[in-house]
Amino acid sequence: MAERGAAAQNRSLNRQDIRTLALASLGGALEFYDFIIYVFFATVIGHLFFPVGMPDWLQQVQTFGIFAAGYLARPLGGIIMAHFGDLVGRKRMFTLSVFLMAVPTLLIGLMPTYETIGYAAPVFLLLFRVMQGAAIGGEGPGAWVFVAEHVPAKHVGLACGMLTGGLTGGIMLGSLMATGINAAFTPAEVGEWAWRIPFLAGGVSGLLAMYLRRFLQETPVFEEMRAHAALSKELPVKQALRDHRGAVILSMLVTWMLTAAVVVVILMTPALMQKLHGFTPVMTLKANLAATFLLTVCAMFSGVLLDRFGAVKVGLIGGVLLIVSTYALYIGADMAPEMLLPLYAFAGATVGVINVVPFVMVNAFPPSVRFTGVSFSYNVAYAIFGGVTPLLVTFLVNADPLGPAHYVGAVTVVFLICMATQSRARLSLAAPEAAEAPAR
Repeated sequence: MAERGAAAQNRSLNRQDIRTLALASLGGALEFYDFIIYVFFATVIGHLFFPVGMPDWLQQVQTFGIFAAGYLARPLGGIIMAHFGDLVGRKRMFTLSVFLMAVPTLLIGLMPTYETIGYAAPVFLLLFRVMQGAAIGGEGPGAWVFVAEHVPAKHVGLACGMLTGGLTGGIMLGSLMATGINAAFTPAEVGEWAWRIPFLAGGVSGLLAMYLRRFLQETPVFEEMRAHAALSKELPVKQALRDHRGAVILSMLVTWMLTAAVVVVILMTPALMQKLHGFTPVMTLKANLAATFLLTVCAMFSGVLLDRFGAVKVGLIGGVLLIVSTYALYIGADMAPEMLLPLYAFAGATVGVINVVPFVMVNAFPPSVRFTGVSFSYNVAYAIFGGVTPLLVTFLVNADPLGPAHYVGAVTVVFLICMATQSRARLSLAAPEAAEAPAR
């Protein structure tokens, strides 16, 4: 079955394509905001949802343990939603993921604290975080597949870039909201009631995004498979692991680079800079916002480059720049502290190379198991590497201040080898029409 006709391959973006990209990116940004906002108020939540007499360190462990539960739920939620996405339709699961995220976010904002309902408070908090984790496991892979199958083949890179930019924009939105809440209210007001505002706002906006997604259409690729009775006749995950092992391995390895870049450069670096070089939280926050903003912009711009030059060239050049910028950040912040913001902004811009990852993944699997293949590879790899990275980087930084840069550099070298191997094999990852091949 030909995935798309020649006319569909070569047409330009139309108004419907732009509308689809805008709604999908907006929903992705709001969903990632809902997932990440918890971490910005973790300290407040720890004091409110656990016994008053509990030691601070134990409160912190349990609070972040509940946060981590969301990550542990990602693979299961993502695989289940991808299973039905390959069998009954992309759109339904794409809409369901927003609903599963918006409802628990809203409920966290409305939930009574430990003082009112006792130990039921942390239990419900854990339940809601698991629901959020299941939702986020389906959102990223589902969104990438959805837009990639909607737009013309020559614009798949741009589509993935818009989605990736939306997801990282959600992280920036959470940071801005947390900054605004803490600036507008006193610590006492935040602890008493203002901490609920970001959750209530996220829940309501998520429900609005779910409503708007109802107006999206099912992808032409899935409709064509359904019309030709070409849907998977067995468990999609079984078929993906049996027939497309090469694609699964490739997708997991490139996802490793994505987790290293995001977790180390974007999420961990502010705290590491404070610890290593004595920067104030305000200084690192400003620099981090600049880095996240440029990451969002460059992820979108990289999509244009992917459509023009292909994944191999963009991946190789972008990977080298990521290594250079990370070392420049960690060396430069020590030698010239006043250069923190521009160095961090440059590093954030090079993290935009992560957009190569979804582009590679959606082209690595045939349509019948694409959602499942992408979701399994991405979520399992993120659960493994995302969980190991903070621990390993913490160990490395105690041995060498450049430990975080060494880790990002080593993982990016693995990514570069993967991309160079694809180049030697003469595989054009920029050709979505060839996606029927078992593995790329």
